This record gives sequence, structure tokens and C-alpha cells, in this order.
Amino acid sequence: MVTKTKRVFQCSSCGGISPTWHGQCPRCGAWNTLAERVTAPGRSAGAPAIGAAAPMPLCRHPVADFRPWTTGISGLDRVLGGGLTPGGAVLLGGEPGIGKSTLLLQLAGFAAAAGRRVVYISGEESLPQLRARAERLGVLEESLLAASTTDAAAAVDVLSAAETPELVIVDSVQTMHVAEAEGAAGSVGQVRAVAAACVEAAKRGQACLILVGHVTKDGQIAGPKLLEHMVDTVLYLEGERRHLFRILRVLKNRYGPTDELLVMEMRGAGLLEVPDPSTFFLGDRDPATSGSAVVMAVEGRRPFAVEVQALAAKSYLAMPRRAALGLDVGRLHLLLAVLEKRLRLNLGQTDIYVKIGGGLKIQDPGLDLGIAAAVLSSFYDRPLPAGAVLWGEVDLSGRIRPVSGHETRLKQAERLGYGPVLCPAAGRLGPKLANLSELARALFSGKREKDDASGG
Repeated sequence: MVTKTKRVFQCSSCGGISPTWHGQCPRCGAWNTLAERVTAPGRSAGAPAIGAAAPMPLCRHPVADFRPWTTGISGLDRVLGGGLTPGGAVLLGGEPGIGKSTLLLQLAGFAAAAGRRVVYISGEESLPQLRARAERLGVLEESLLAASTTDAAAAVDVLSAAETPELVIVDSVQTMHVAEAEGAAGSVGQVRAVAAACVEAAKRGQACLILVGHVTKDGQIAGPKLLEHMVDTVLYLEGERRHLFRILRVLKNRYGPTDELLVMEMRGAGLLEVPDPSTFFLGDRDPATSGSAVVMAVEGRRPFAVEVQALAAKSYLAMPRRAALGLDVGRLHLLLAVLEKRLRLNLGQTDIYVKIGGGLKIQDPGLDLGIAAAVLSSFYDRPLPAGAVLWGEVDLSGRIRPVSGHETRLKQAERLGYGPVLCPAAGRLGPKLANLSELARALFSGKREKDDASGG
């Protein structure tokens, strides 16, 4: 028995469905995200599914070969857990112009050069545009096939063909559409239908599927959150388009680690892996300048040194400005409140700006101590000791707490020749710090404190 067609309201943020319209989504709490859509007729609860696969003992199921094959980019193989897995689905997200298509075209060319059959389906570029870019990257190969279409049925046909390719790239899922689904390309219903059709076709064969996803203004992959649950691996390419470097992060991976990242540099020949990013983000740093601190951060499993820059200047506004670039501004507000309370500083008449050098975005809790040191350095207008490196988490009581990867950070600091090391348990390379007062004494012990009432 077939059910009747009915109208429901679906959230464009989380994909949740509500029978009636609300100003706020009942599921995720987002405002003005519910849009009306018509559900297609389906079978009733008691009707049997036509062609449904019958359950069978799992132990009797034939063993499939899920050994990954190399991508031709050693760093990408490490991030993916060995390479691309047959029958796997990968979602690559990132801002427009960040280099997603460039990276995937390089990957397609390397796979084709290794003798694998690759199909690149683009809904954003024409075939002449693809050829020009592939020629510039030097990846034109006979076994690299391409198609320019926005019809998701073409991708499903490729994935379901008798001669299945080993790699299929769909760029992007927001530009494709399915005739059976309601709405325009890029809408919640279309994105869900396109991804479901492509992933289901990939799971029936041995092709690895890579879907390209756009991001929203909040930095989240566009479309329903369900999209990330439908795939096996979620990668995110980030960085500033005005800078040369890019960071590829793993947000989800069923076949490997989820705490890896790859640092790449944009060149004329495409994205090239940075073999040793330990000091790549420091640039031409001047250690004699106040308001600059070096932090040994850990992103994924790799430690590298980053520069935290701070500027504390006298404010002429009723409410002083607070700005952060590369870190959460709420985190900055919290640390400034702790500094005011525990060190008895008067920051109420001071504008404070903090950024991570090189355009990085870091969420490592070990960054707290570096932010505090950079703010104090700019506030007192005194540079930190040459070669000093910091890491540690600052709690609301002003205590400095240990962070994960301490030994890894310490070994990297020792290898790069940094010292003194200022952290909760520095050991052989520096003093052990327990709170912010000890940090201030270690850095500015000979400094006559400025008048708190002057604010600067």
C-alpha cells in the first residue's frame, strides 16, 4: 500500500524534519532555516521491500579486498591511513578558491599515471577549462577521463558501469542534481539525494568516490550534517587564499587516524607537500620585537612552532577593542579576564589584538600560555627572551595545566634548539611554571611594573 504525498519542513542546517513551520529549528536551534518540501510517496510500514537484500550470516559473506592503494602523494597517504580504499567514499570540504579542485586534479593525474582508470566529473568547469588546468599541472594522461555535467545520474552510471573505474571524483556535490528530488541544485534535498545516490553506487562496486563539498560562511560543510555521516572519510582543506600554504585536516576516517594533518604549499605546479613544517609558519620573525611569542603547538600528531602576535595599545573608546585572528575571540576574552584578576593588571583602557602568524587557525589548548606571554610582552613593551618557547593551558584560577603531547613538544623544541622552555613541566630545558605569576616573574623579573591606573 502506497502512502500519500505530504508536505514537511526541513532544516537547511541540520537536515531535521518538522511537520509544521517554526522560526527556530526544533532540532538544532538555528533560526529561519526551515524550508518546505514535498515527500515522495513510499511504501507503508507493512509492505515488503521489493528487491531488498535478505539478511545472511556475516561470517559467510565473501571477504573483500579493502587494501588501500597509494595516491602518489606520500603525505596524503599518511593522512588517509595508507591511501584510498576501494569502495570508500571521501568528502573534501573547503572555502571557494582554496585549492580543492587543484588537489583532486593532481591526485587524479597521479593515479592515472600509475595505470589506474580515473573519471573526473565536474559540474563547475567545462572540459576545455579542465584540460587547461591539467596541462598546467602536468597531469594529462590517457587513462584520465573527464566529463562536464550537473546530472548526478552520469556519476551513478559511471560508478555502476561494467568496467568500473578505480577512482571517481565529483566536483562538486552542490552543483549536481537528481531529477527525482525536489528543489534546485545545492538545496538540502538535492544535496542529500545526490550524495546518497553516489555513495550507494560506490558501495556496490570497487571504485573510490571523492565528493567535493562547499562550506558555509560559518566554515561548516554546506548541506545537512547527515552528509558527513554518509561518507567514510571527511577531509577539510583550509588556509588563507592570500597565503601560499594550505592545511588538510582529517575530521573523520573509518580507515585510519582522525588526528592527522598535511601541510602543503601552493605553487605554479599545484599543491606541494611541505616535508618539514616545524618552523614553516614562523616566517621572518624578529625576536627583538615585543608582543611576539613562539608556541610549540601540536595539530594532529605533528608538533610545529607558530608565532603568536599581540598588540596592546591605549584605547580612546568607551569600550576597548578586543580582536582575534586565528583563534576564538571568546578564548581571548577569557584569558584577558584571568590576567586582570590574577596579575592585577588594568586592561580596561587598552585595546588588545591577537593573531596567529601565517594565517593559521589553531585550537590547541597549549596555545593559552603563548597568548598570555605575548599580551604581557606587548603590555610591558618588552620582548621575550631570545629562543623562548611556550605551551600550556591556563585555567580560570590562573594555574598553568599540562597539555597532551608534552614529550613530543619537548623533543621538537630540543631538536630545533629552543630555550628556555616555559611550560607546566619543562624539566631539563627550563623552569617548571605553576601559575601566571611565575610566568610574569620568569619573563619580566627585572621590570618595574607600570602603573596599573595608567592602563599602559
